[in-house]
Amino acid sequence: MRYKCLMMKRSYLTFSSLLGITGILASCAKIPNEPMAKAPQAAGEVVIPIKFDQTQAPTPEVTKGLLSLFSDAQLKRYVNLALRNNPDLRASLARLEEADFNTGVAYAAERPTITGNVSASRARTGGDNAKAGSASLDAAWELDVWGRIRAGVVATQRDRAALAGDFAAAKESVAAQTMQAYFSLVAREKLLGLSERRLVSFEETEALVNRRFEAGTGDLSEVSLALTDVENTRAEIEGRKNDRDQAARQLKLLTGSYPDARFSAKAYPSLERGVPAGVPSKVMLKRPDIYAAYQRILAADSRVTVTHRDFYPDFSLTASAGRQSSTLRNLADSNFSVWSILARLSAPLIDGGERSAELGAANARAKQALSNYRSVVLTAFQEVENALGSEYYLKNQQVSFEKALKAAKQAEAQTQRNYESGLAEVLTLLDAKRRSFSAEEALINTEAARFDNRVSLALVLGKGL
Repeated sequence: MRYKCLMMKRSYLTFSSLLGITGILASCAKIPNEPMAKAPQAAGEVVIPIKFDQTQAPTPEVTKGLLSLFSDAQLKRYVNLALRNNPDLRASLARLEEADFNTGVAYAAERPTITGNVSASRARTGGDNAKAGSASLDAAWELDVWGRIRAGVVATQRDRAALAGDFAAAKESVAAQTMQAYFSLVAREKLLGLSERRLVSFEETEALVNRRFEAGTGDLSEVSLALTDVENTRAEIEGRKNDRDQAARQLKLLTGSYPDARFSAKAYPSLERGVPAGVPSKVMLKRPDIYAAYQRILAADSRVTVTHRDFYPDFSLTASAGRQSSTLRNLADSNFSVWSILARLSAPLIDGGERSAELGAANARAKQALSNYRSVVLTAFQEVENALGSEYYLKNQQVSFEKALKAAKQAEAQTQRNYESGLAEVLTLLDAKRRSFSAEEALINTEAARFDNRVSLALVLGKGL
């Protein structure tokens, strides 16, 4: 017991001596002042308005996320497939899992390490044989006096939080892309159906022109004009089929399936539900990409602390205990015949400016993170403003196209009667048909754009899944 107390006293004196010369090493090494971190503002010096510039009349409230926007079982099935099987989403999840292990690695630096060692040797010198064996337990621990290791742990935790934000953003993005791909497929199906109806209409006109030509009341140029529209429409149908198949392949790809063209989507769901815009500053509280960018600011700030603490001396304790014997079986004896304990203090005095350069680089990386955060926030506001503006203008555009289509249908019907009565030329009839189908095509495209934008609006407002 007296021997153990004496060793503890010697260890205490050694550690006290180390503490005593810390000031000497610290005074020899030039330690700069630690940079003061500033809390980032929403968008730097940019003034955030009370409401969005493009906010129009209030829309019905949607309390949930993307999947609650539309009552469409098939659409939800495709989105759920994508959330389970999308390879990009799985890669994002794997990065998050990696971050969990990296956090464990960072935590390990705070704890002591113990290593077991066993060795055996045999040598012959002259006529003598020598055998030796040793077994020992070695322990090492760096005392985090200045908080350098802890700052590294915090930085790793912030990295993990940022990747969690990335994963949440990836899930929302994949869901939104799948919904938009679904609506794109619906639009391509509708456009293909429109072209097929156009072909039937132009074939009927061609047959009518041929009858008039055979009856001697028409000329060959009218037949050629009617045939031109028929063949153009047939070519258009082939292009529409290709567009439709490509849209189906894109949807299949997002769901993590082989990209064939077997998926189908025939009709749009209801678009009655709206998305409330809310207050601009609240967007930052909901969007995971903004959360991730903010966490990267905190991680960069913690790494500035790590590089700053590198200017301070390092404290470490090492200890070893074991046995040495010429007979291997004696190594199993629990009595330690060899032991050592060491307390070490080290601090670089001259490093050619390496630590100062690393501190400057860490500060520069922190500035980059702050600028990136500002960019992400401003881009988020732009996305919301664009989506709100499109929501308003596309709705008005659709109303106008619906009126145009109604007028074009009436004009087509009247021109058809006039042509059959001999009061209009075939060119006028064909032009009336083209106007009618063009108006319907524009209406289909506008409907698709509204559904696409409605999904974008819910996404950029941070509505979640």
